[in-house]
Amino acid sequence: MALDFVLSWFLKKRKHQIDLFRQYPIEVQQEIFNSNLGLAKDTQYGKEFGFGSIASRKEFAKEVPIVNYEKLHPWINRCIEGEQNLLWPTEIKWFAKSSGTTANRSKFIPVSKESLEDCHYKGGKDLLTLFYDINPQARLYNGKCLILGGTSQLNENSQGSYFGDLSAIIIKNLPFWVEYKRTPTMDIALMDQWEDKIERMAQTTSKEDVTNIAGVPSWTMVLIKRILEITGKDNIMDVWPNLQLYMHGGVSFKPYRDWYRNMMPANKVTFLESYNASEGYFGVQDRTEINDMLLMLDYGIYFEFIPKGEWDKDNPETITLEEVEIGKPYALVISTNGGLWRYKIGDTIAFTSKFPFRFNIVGRTKLFINAFGEEVVIENAESAIHMASKRTNCTVKEYTAAPIFMEDTETGGHEWIIEFETEPKSITEFKTILDNHLKAVNSDYEAKRSFDLSLREPKITVAPKNTFYLWLKSRGKLGGQHKVPRLANDRVFIDEILDFIKDEKTNAHSYSW
Repeated sequence: MALDFVLSWFLKKRKHQIDLFRQYPIEVQQEIFNSNLGLAKDTQYGKEFGFGSIASRKEFAKEVPIVNYEKLHPWINRCIEGEQNLLWPTEIKWFAKSSGTTANRSKFIPVSKESLEDCHYKGGKDLLTLFYDINPQARLYNGKCLILGGTSQLNENSQGSYFGDLSAIIIKNLPFWVEYKRTPTMDIALMDQWEDKIERMAQTTSKEDVTNIAGVPSWTMVLIKRILEITGKDNIMDVWPNLQLYMHGGVSFKPYRDWYRNMMPANKVTFLESYNASEGYFGVQDRTEINDMLLMLDYGIYFEFIPKGEWDKDNPETITLEEVEIGKPYALVISTNGGLWRYKIGDTIAFTSKFPFRFNIVGRTKLFINAFGEEVVIENAESAIHMASKRTNCTVKEYTAAPIFMEDTETGGHEWIIEFETEPKSITEFKTILDNHLKAVNSDYEAKRSFDLSLREPKITVAPKNTFYLWLKSRGKLGGQHKVPRLANDRVFIDEILDFIKDEKTNAHSYSW
């Protein structure tokens, strides 16, 4: 009780700072811009692009190029080899390993002391701050926080340097007051064999008094299901009766929401989403009645935004925070206190409000299907999956979709591989609802589907249980940082998964509609 009182008092002080950037967002962003540029002006990157002589944000946009990981990789690789003062003036010894989706090439994002403390840790604390603001009588510190983290390993290229999942880097450096109440123990939390890790986590945490959970929905679901098997319980609240908060992020929550609500009733557990990537902590859900997030403006990140018409250009025009419009999609560009300068992370967001600036993640600049001019983006797909699941009383566990290309006189289409947690009574009905909802939310899709002119009705392949888990395992991609590619504009992933389903490893049969 006393610890909760102290924690609540400490977090209330932070709430005043959050209110400050809500009230003065443009001024706070200007401060971040000036500070980051001033600190980095004598780095090699800063000297190459003249940080010391840049006097305005407009000049910054003119003189410093927008980069993606491939363009910045030579600089980061030198950091990994041990060079310092390249992208950021303080020592870089941590690198967050990120696969993004399931791409073969991993990314290694430099993490400075400043970005770890003033961004990633701050985001975690702010989730608690906003939770206590919503639930002032909460008693999280009476029990344990279950953190479903990633793995880490020694970077042999440079002594004292580490790379691993961002969550693992955070766990290895947690402040004592968090570590004291965290479960499981660090030797289990940082295991790199995910099947053994889930088993040991389930065995140990099922005996703890867990009051709050932080983890990616898909992998947290795997853990909870194993705990229920071990304990013989039907509901996780029977295992952890004092559970009050689930902090989630990493993938869209829509396909999982109903399942979690069955496990964690709304009158007992608060769900809060965060937008936390290896590159930075960008957003936190600050109200429970609406599923958008507050853009966190004082984490050492300066934001720019690329309008949709500029996404595919080599040198796109950007706009600043004060220029954004509600409802329009923007690709995110960040300049951080970890040494990422005008870095395009590939995510797209749309603002739901200004003053304060709140937003939703609407997709990826490269995560879409547009083989026939239909321009289906991830937001359309998530919405359609959610609607079809709700209307047919089923639960989708994982899915992926890709085009079926035109052959001879046949029109094209979309193929979906869906793994259900609970199957609908009628796949045909599910498919019809999904198809109709895509028409309702996307006029381009609707036009192409008219009279099956360019697109015939979608094809759905129902995958056997655990298909996506086993497929990820076969590629060495188990873990919270690895995600199933939801949409693709080619058939690379979907054909690989279809071939995998045919393999005897699945020990089951799929069927198509």
